[in-house]
Amino acid sequence: MRLTSPAALLLAAWLGAGILFAAVVAPAAFAVLPSRTLAGAVVGKVLPTVFVAGMVVAILATVLDRGTAGRASRVRRAALVVLAISCGVAQFVIGPRIERVRGEIGGPVEQLAPSDPRRVAFGRLHAISVAWLGLAMLSSATAVVLMSIAPKTRTSDAADRALVASH
Repeated sequence: MRLTSPAALLLAAWLGAGILFAAVVAPAAFAVLPSRTLAGAVVGKVLPTVFVAGMVVAILATVLDRGTAGRASRVRRAALVVLAISCGVAQFVIGPRIERVRGEIGGPVEQLAPSDPRRVAFGRLHAISVAWLGLAMLSSATAVVLMSIAPKTRTSDAADRALVASH
């Protein structure tokens, strides 16, 4: 497959969105908004979209993946599974825990003493969430690379020609 395969394009687009969020949007929110609480609220509104989109893209890429069989195909599919699971855990396990801790705090996290168990729990959950996003992005990048270097099959050649002809 080439990077122009629908699966690779979806994954590359999601990966680009994830990188943009992690490298630009989140740091910018914390740099320009008047409080860390507001910046956290903005990031907290965007992250679910990134995670749900990651799950959807992983499923679609799995369905659209027409690469050859073999070890690379198994690794590629495993990367897609890891992408979906990483986003799911971050969204449906870690995200609610972060919200629960925020609710217990009832105000700005940074106003708590650094040793406060709620602040420590929040920091640990935040780090875990970042790690899940990083794993999802790494898995997506792995799948994109493997899709772009995989040999073409006759079926995927015909499908690509049909896709090009339809546009």
